[in-house]
Amino acid sequence: MRRAPVPAVLVCGTLLLVTSCAWGGAEESGESPPGAPAGVTADAGSATSVHVMWNEVSAEPPITEYEIYQGSTKVKEVDADEHMVDVVQLKPSTTYTFTVRARDAEGRLSDPSIQVEATTPAAGPADDSPPTRPGTTSGQVTGSQAVQLQWGASKDNQKVVSYDIFQGDTKIHSVGGTQTAAVVTGLRPSTDYSFTVKARDAADNVSPAGNAVRLTTAAGDDSGQGTAPTDFTATTRLVDGAYNISLTWMPPAVDGVISEYQIQLDGQSATSLVWGAKPPEGLSTYSFYIGEKAGETHKVRLRAKLPDGTWGGYSAERTVTTGEDDGES
Repeated sequence: MRRAPVPAVLVCGTLLLVTSCAWGGAEESGESPPGAPAGVTADAGSATSVHVMWNEVSAEPPITEYEIYQGSTKVKEVDADEHMVDVVQLKPSTTYTFTVRARDAEGRLSDPSIQVEATTPAAGPADDSPPTRPGTTSGQVTGSQAVQLQWGASKDNQKVVSYDIFQGDTKIHSVGGTQTAAVVTGLRPSTDYSFTVKARDAADNVSPAGNAVRLTTAAGDDSGQGTAPTDFTATTRLVDGAYNISLTWMPPAVDGVISEYQIQLDGQSATSLVWGAKPPEGLSTYSFYIGEKAGETHKVRLRAKLPDGTWGGYSAERTVTTGEDDGES
């Protein structure tokens, strides 16, 4: 007997598939703890600090705080609107393991996120010389909720370990010392912002800020330029007498890990994909059941949940018809 479409939650290898109806499940009714944070990353900020980031967790009742663990020891607590921390007072040349847990308004704690590792660089000789000011910083708006920044590399007598991005006086992001670009998301439409960049070396010496870049996000709903998956294709395929839609795409070029995608079918949310382990960095593929009838036409597109917990823009929309140019397996 042929199986019906996928159930609400299906674990397939390292991929967790959640259909749109699953959002009204036990978690939303308050019967279970919130889900573990996804998209967790850790990068050395200096010889004695590590920058940890994660995606926002959506839950009902809402998340009130996140707890950050170094090994089995809780080292930080932050409010729900924060999705990054700097863990400090670490040892040089040491590998550390971090996890993040979410706590909801009823005090229930999620399972730990996947473990991520970061190795602090060697401290090197005594160093009190900060890196030079980053080169000319420029930027462009990539939608109503995102901008992209670029800057010239700083120089240091030892090595630039990281760059810190500031929105006004507030540090909002950090990237590795070999990176000279970043995408800032989670912004508000029709809003003026000012961004600067500072360089940091292994001794935690911080450079002067580069020039300020003033940008105004686009009005209205986010069109998603710069945050949408690219090279998106969709085809139908006959598998054991039933039709699947097969998708391929490249993840959007943003900083951090993208572990969740939402597929829209014929104008409605159809399926969410959540990778439970490290998601693919390059070309991604996925297939899902669509039905047994030939000659049916469907429109499909998808979008990514960005590292700051906001949804990016939709990919280009593709139209497929079952029974036309199908492969068979």
